[in-house]
Amino acid sequence: MVRRPLGNHHHGPDTLLVTSDATKQTVPVAEEKESLRELIKRARFVLFDFDGPICRLFAGHSAERVAREQVRWLEERGLHGLLTEEERADSHAVLRAVDRRCPGSDLAAELEERLTQQELTAVASAWPTQYADPLIRTWFALGARLAVTTNNSPAVASRYLATRGLTSCFAPHIYGRTQDLHLLKPHPHCVQRALGAMGATPEASLMIGDTASDFEAAAAAGIDFLGYARNDRKAKVLREAGAEMVVSSLGPMLDVLRERN
Repeated sequence: MVRRPLGNHHHGPDTLLVTSDATKQTVPVAEEKESLRELIKRARFVLFDFDGPICRLFAGHSAERVAREQVRWLEERGLHGLLTEEERADSHAVLRAVDRRCPGSDLAAELEERLTQQELTAVASAWPTQYADPLIRTWFALGARLAVTTNNSPAVASRYLATRGLTSCFAPHIYGRTQDLHLLKPHPHCVQRALGAMGATPEASLMIGDTASDFEAAAAAGIDFLGYARNDRKAKVLREAGAEMVVSSLGPMLDVLRERN
């Protein structure tokens, strides 16, 4: 499949990201939608990343602030030099780095527990991603098997889904962070757990994610990937990671599913 370059222009909720950084030439939306239709047609097992495609977990509780609090907690323990500048910017990167340098340590376990508590607190102010709820319900009603595959705590995903009345669409297939922090995405562990538990075949499976680590985990598991990017920065990261199709809205996916209903 030819990589579809993405651009720097937002369109309405029912369009895809369809411009090229190099040429700014618009690819016909109909062509992109046909590619999306084919991708969805193959998918009988759909794996959603949680924070991004389903909701903005830290919409009212800054993710950057959570990462800063993790870094400050480490610095208070005399571990200022443990992280690189890049690792300091993301809470899961902080976790992975600490586990890599102090594998199986009480320090890593305590840091993970602190992050879980922050995530649980954030559920109350999380924002549903536009079109996510009806997309999930429609796909489930059409017979797809759905799973959550996330680097967040599975308890957090479960709590959020319960607040939206979506638990029955996913249960029991909610796979998230465990104490084995080296198995966080981009490791395909949670993706492979979901595929195995659902009896899914790779060729009939699709993962929807918003980060490079989601794409890498899907690629390692040998399944199709659809990127969701709510802004140009995220789209650029996904494109540079190798994602061939990225949407700026879940609306076109819902349209495709409703055509089948």
